[in-house]
Amino acid sequence: MSLTNSPRLHSDNLILRGPEIRDFEPMAKFYADAVRAIGFGGSLKRDEAWRWFASNIGHWHIHGYGYFTIETKTGDIAGISGIWNPEGWPEPEVGWVVYVGFEGQSIAYEAALRARIWAYEMLSMTTLTSNIIPGNIRSIKLAERMGATYERTYTNPNMGEGMLYRHPGPELLL
Repeated sequence: MSLTNSPRLHSDNLILRGPEIRDFEPMAKFYADAVRAIGFGGSLKRDEAWRWFASNIGHWHIHGYGYFTIETKTGDIAGISGIWNPEGWPEPEVGWVVYVGFEGQSIAYEAALRARIWAYEMLSMTTLTSNIIPGNIRSIKLAERMGATYERTYTNPNMGEGMLYRHPGPELLL
């Protein structure tokens, strides 16, 4: 059962849905991996990962959007993607994380595109960014594949120096 009021979105190969309790274990494993978690603020101990998980649930209740759980059509939990804008963020961003074993399958791309369409169509957002730490080549390539362009470097309150990529507005996509 979803812990939020999030919609259930479908794409060709994926379901994007609200967080459920069963999603915490894959999230905790992701955050325990210092190498993989660096692009998402760095590794966290299990109790800190729980707080992040709960923060995402609260984000949904406060903003009406947040990170969806990415589920494959076969029921595997593959990562998260959605719209994120906590206190201190420059503006709403579309973000993504794909868990170990799901890389190289265009899952992040498909999920982020679906989340972006939802944000433009259902939330009436007119612009989105992706905030990427310098050196995260895979995320930079994904943002560029989605049509986003580098706009500026800024200081992210959670991750330090960040690169802000601007996505094309809905008038250019829809």
